[in-house]
Amino acid sequence: MLSGMTTPVRCTECEGRGWKIVTRRGHVTASGLGLAASAQEDCLHCAGPTETPQERFEWEVRIPSEQGDALGPCGSSLFQATAMDELRKAMRNMPVGTPVRGSIVHKVFDFGASSDGWSSRQIFRAYLDPAGSVLFERTAP
Repeated sequence: MLSGMTTPVRCTECEGRGWKIVTRRGHVTASGLGLAASAQEDCLHCAGPTETPQERFEWEVRIPSEQGDALGPCGSSLFQATAMDELRKAMRNMPVGTPVRGSIVHKVFDFGASSDGWSSRQIFRAYLDPAGSVLFERTAP
């Protein structure tokens, strides 16, 4: 049941044709932090506010071969440092003597946008040195 979590309020932006749902989840905590006015309001009639862009950091390991690069371990994270750690672990876990390269791509996207509308760029290249350490090289913007 949603009692105490939402409150219906007439929307003034669409001249009362719709109802706003005011989300009160976390309201006690927000009040303690002085952020109680930041409760989210969504009108069921209006288009509503634009979504906040989201970002991800995708990492992948590539294994060079005669037929081209083969995709090795890969993944995605919300945080750059986590993506770097995961890429480092994946590259170190490859069999000894296997030439590998890695990369991290920063993607920014909006909710509901197709993958063509996403902004992406490679931010790091990674190499495995003979001692087994992973070297990161920042790519130019």
